[in-house]
Parts: sequence; C-alpha cells; structure tokens
Amino acid sequence: MNTEPKEAIILAGGFGTRLQGVVKDLPKPMAPVNGRPFLTYILDYLIEYHYTRVVLSVGYLHEKIEEFFGTQYKSLEIDYAVETEPLGTGGGILFAFSKCVTDNVLVINGDTMFKVDLDEFEHFHQEKGSLLSIVLREVEDVSRYGSVVVGGNDMITLFSEKQATAGRGFINGGIYLIDRKLFDKYPQPQKFSFEKDLMTKFYTQEMFFGMPSDGYFIDIGIPEDYERAQRELA
Repeated sequence: MNTEPKEAIILAGGFGTRLQGVVKDLPKPMAPVNGRPFLTYILDYLIEYHYTRVVLSVGYLHEKIEEFFGTQYKSLEIDYAVETEPLGTGGGILFAFSKCVTDNVLVINGDTMFKVDLDEFEHFHQEKGSLLSIVLREVEDVSRYGSVVVGGNDMITLFSEKQATAGRGFINGGIYLIDRKLFDKYPQPQKFSFEKDLMTKFYTQEMFFGMPSDGYFIDIGIPEDYERAQRELA
C-alpha cells in the first residue's frame, strides 16, 4: 500500500485584476464566496480525495493568505513557496516543487474550481507512466482558449493557440499531475511559462497525456462567474 503523502501545489499568486472592482486588497483565491475565502473550497475538495499536504505558490499579498491559514487547514499541512518576483506559471510550479517531498504532484489553480475525479486522474497518470498528465475540458468553442487534440491512447498530439481553430473541442483544464523527472529531463530557467516553454515545446518529443472530464467548472477571476459562485457554491 502506498503510504506516501498526497501532495498538491495550488497556484495562488494571481493579481485578480478583473476582480478589482468587486474585491479589493485581496489575492484572488482569498475572494469571499458566501463568507469564506474561495481557497477553502479548493482545500476541502483536496481533503475529500485524501490529500495531506499542500504547497501554496504565492506572491501578491501572500501575507493575507498566510495570516488566514497558517500551516494547517483541517487535516491538510500547508507550506508556502513565496515568489519575491513573478516567475511565470512554470517558474512558480518549479519553485513550489522544491518544497514537495513526493515524486508525483497535483498542480491546480487557486482561482478556479474544476471538480475532477482525482482518484481517476491519479490512476490515469500512473497507468500511462506519464511525466505530465493534463485534465481536459470539452467546450462549445475552443477559439477563446486554444485547443488540445488527443490521439489514440489519450496521447496529446497537438496544442493549438487561441483563434487558430474554432468549434467544439478540448481545452487545457488547468489541472496537472507532474512527475518531478519532467524538470530533470527538460531543465528550465528560474522564470518561464509552463504552457509555452514546456508543454507546447516538448509534446512532440515526449508522451504527454490528456484525460477529458465533464466535472463542474467555475473561474472566479471573471466577475460574472464570481457572482455565480456565490449561488452555486452555497
């Protein structure tokens, strides 16, 4: 039986520019939803899947998060990877990985809720022997986001940029399982974009896999969705 702790990195360093009119002086994941920070919903979701440890990748107003959560939330141990300057999505993940003890770590966003079956996703990742697995969302029109195409065996065969293709298809859902060997195999500078400098650059020479999920999704970085969260996460 695997007794390793289950670890997740939550990217919680966003500025929340689009939410400034609604939520001032708070990092986006701390935006109140029904009287409690949105981040608590994500942490509860991880607890549901028996995660025991979380590293919060933080920057902007990180002290507000640390003051609220400290080093423990319910059964979750919390550590912080504090960026003194923005490192990009990749740099943030890489820095947070230095605080992790396991080889395979879940990475999720602190301002979106995508209710994926994480047991199924972990099984998928292990079964494929993957260095990088991504959860995919099906949407009516991929042009707003850029699309991800999978072939046989769920292997990613193409990443398309925004507006390059349109119509129904899969997009990157922003949930990853990453084997730390990915960074050994493809060394990166301190500051880089996970999507542009690693995923879309190396998928042609590496087997990256995508698992579709139709789980509930909400992004509180969009004011209309933030209002919707107040109703739907009640």
